[in-house]
Amino acid sequence: MHVLEEKASKLNVPLQVARPLDAKLLNGLTLGLEGEHQFLNAGLAVALCSTWLKRTGHVGDTHFDQTGALREQFVKGLTNASLQGRAQIVTDRHFKSEQLNELVFFLDGAHSLESMEVCARWFSLAIKENNPNQTLFRQQPNNPKSSHEVVKMQHVERGFQRKSAPILLFNCLTVRDPQLLLPRLMETCADHGVYFKKALFVPSLSVYNKVGSQASTLSDSQVDLSWQFNLQGVWENLMQSNKAGKITDIVSEELKDDMEMSASNCEHSAVFSSLPMVIKWLRDRAQQNQSVRFQVLVTGSLHLVGDVLKLVKK
Repeated sequence: MHVLEEKASKLNVPLQVARPLDAKLLNGLTLGLEGEHQFLNAGLAVALCSTWLKRTGHVGDTHFDQTGALREQFVKGLTNASLQGRAQIVTDRHFKSEQLNELVFFLDGAHSLESMEVCARWFSLAIKENNPNQTLFRQQPNNPKSSHEVVKMQHVERGFQRKSAPILLFNCLTVRDPQLLLPRLMETCADHGVYFKKALFVPSLSVYNKVGSQASTLSDSQVDLSWQFNLQGVWENLMQSNKAGKITDIVSEELKDDMEMSASNCEHSAVFSSLPMVIKWLRDRAQQNQSVRFQVLVTGSLHLVGDVLKLVKK
């Protein structure tokens, strides 16, 4: 901030610091984007749009009305904002029965240290707020604002309890440092009492520097998995070095068997050569263990998040 203030002073330009948006200004509505950090982004959006409107000739205070409330157009924009791949919850459409919903994907394309912590905090709170014993996720295909709604329902069978199995599906570009990202993710989740049953590492389908017809994908036999093995090694070392003992003995029975599709299976993680194989493996586990809700956090790369969305929304 000191550097920004000094530079602004030398250039003789105003410097405005945007404050987080006050939730009370939304008239009882909620932001279209999930996560507490979005109130900071919303405050910046309001300040930026207001400044632009003033500079382009609109008169008066453009974001507050005469009562001091946020104008209707601003509230509408903030509450209808949509951004796929950030704090997005998607129930796998592969399962026809909405009463089961055994496989739920929590998607966030975090790929920096700060965003990884925000992602982990969001995921931890999201799976706790949406208790699998009391709520189910249902896709809202016709609502662009929200990727899901929470449907509360009572199970017919008394005493029915569904176990939760948090799973990490991760990849990041080689320019990122997994020695920083993965510990922050694991520690933040652990601080909220969330421990992953298994971590799955897989290359993305898309090639980040090619688009259109040039973006052809490689066959499984052509894929270089050395980076994914490196990610797996980082994760296994983190698990083994955990002194609390809470993380090292959590691999559930539902995930110990049937790993022949993986390229490398370790105690706490597995490497798959292709994303479709991972999705198939998850669907098979969910189908065979209907007393378990598989809650899959997909993060580390927006490319990976986009590929998962493309597969599970078919």
